[in-house]
Amino acid sequence: MLKLMNLSVPLGTDKEQLYQIVAKKLHISSSEIQSCTLLKKSLDARKKPHITEVLTVALELKHEKEVQNRWKNDRNIQPYLPFHYQIPQKQLNESARPVIVGFGPAGMFSAYYLAKAGLRPIVLERGACVEERQRDVALFRETGVLNPSSNIQFGEGGAGTFSDGKLTTGIKDPRIRFVLETFTKHGAPKEILYLSKPHIGTDRLVDVVRNMRMEIQKEGGEIRFHSCLKEIYQKQGKLTGVAYTQNGKTYEIAASQCILAVGHSARDVFSTLYEDGIQLIQKSFAVGVRIEHPQEVIDRAMYGRPAEPPLLPAADYKLVVHLPNGHSMYTFCMCPGGEVVAASSEKDHLVVNGMSYYARDGKNANSALLVGVSPSDLKGEHPLTGMHFQEEIEKKAFLAGGGTFAAPVCTVRDFLAGATPESLGSVEPSYRPGVYLASPDVYLPQFVTETLRLGIPQMDRKIHGFAMPDAVLTGVESRSSSPVRIVRRAENCESVSLQGLYPCGEGAGYAGGITSAAVDGLRCAECVAQNYQN
Repeated sequence: MLKLMNLSVPLGTDKEQLYQIVAKKLHISSSEIQSCTLLKKSLDARKKPHITEVLTVALELKHEKEVQNRWKNDRNIQPYLPFHYQIPQKQLNESARPVIVGFGPAGMFSAYYLAKAGLRPIVLERGACVEERQRDVALFRETGVLNPSSNIQFGEGGAGTFSDGKLTTGIKDPRIRFVLETFTKHGAPKEILYLSKPHIGTDRLVDVVRNMRMEIQKEGGEIRFHSCLKEIYQKQGKLTGVAYTQNGKTYEIAASQCILAVGHSARDVFSTLYEDGIQLIQKSFAVGVRIEHPQEVIDRAMYGRPAEPPLLPAADYKLVVHLPNGHSMYTFCMCPGGEVVAASSEKDHLVVNGMSYYARDGKNANSALLVGVSPSDLKGEHPLTGMHFQEEIEKKAFLAGGGTFAAPVCTVRDFLAGATPESLGSVEPSYRPGVYLASPDVYLPQFVTETLRLGIPQMDRKIHGFAMPDAVLTGVESRSSSPVRIVRRAENCESVSLQGLYPCGEGAGYAGGITSAAVDGLRCAECVAQNYQN
């Protein structure tokens, strides 16, 4: 097969037209093309409002070697060999079933791998199954009644389930294809296999998560919901078991292999690990606010004209600016046509996140505006200092919102002017259960608000209208990544402190989104499986 890259085609090009374009590019007849598989599709809006698609395709040709030789000096035409990910079968000793703590993307793909390998993993998830979790999240959104163990942070599928299901990642790993194929096998749209910015949408992702759980159970895996890790047992530097609570009772499991995929919000687990002598270190993270614009403003800025779904979807963006105060600001988890959601997981702590449904047809666009926090910005060398920093600003944001899980909001106009917010403008905040007028100065450190004030006008130079006066800032965005890293060995993903413990995913500090967490889950599962015979 051959891979043809950087092929520019008009919007909405169909299969017959694509064959003709490929044939013209390669100077062959379209009848010589036996198959044409789309590997990647992105939009090129550099000449807005004229927008094209840029494709990468895999080709099977009748005279493939002849074509390859003819174009051997063209970097956009290369041999292509599909990658096939294999899960080897292992021999299970029934008394040595592996344990996985956490059932977000990392834990789910660990469980999927180990179940397919015949190792019948036991999964402990502190939250609820996704069906029950949907009801708890909806109740919190409508009434402000929080379930601390079942919310946007905790429960089957992890935090990513309620944040649009974006699958973009900065890592390059052959396992990514397997992750995407597994999602499509369980109900995700096929287009995630080739879109340059794939997403599933929260409304579809909940079904995908449920279907993967059922597959894991079918293969012998066991998922225990409402099961919160309380203790890790060890002897002479080796893991011997874990204890967890479920419905007020404590249970123990003997285990020599445990994948720890608890997510970035399992603060009680981080504290337990520190007390048990598991090596943790501080890690850079970020905090900030959500900025909300009318989606049509973003569409016109990015496309030079309105979006026209499905050929021209709701526009997104990704920005970063480096500022004279020595800090940087960047956008994160941008949600076209989405909403700002209540993402708290603890009493008296206010946290927000962003979410979109598959259609991305809401009237507003939102994105996190984040300022990096490095260990040098923290006051203290304790491994959990960053976690305590997060807790402090979340408590301040809760009070700034009136102490009822209403979120503090203000306009960009008032924030940039340093004025006390007294009203909103034309942009209606999407956050529920309610909002309360308050400036980010009330709950964020000065170096963060200073960076936001410097950065917003600079981002406006890149996207006209970004600093529109009526745009809404909603706080606080504090859970974009974990503030700690559970130190592990590079060669086998095992904790440097405890043999048999495998820190995994975003919470352990080794991933930064759904796809990278899923890949890390596979890596850890591969390492665990090596301890079992074929």
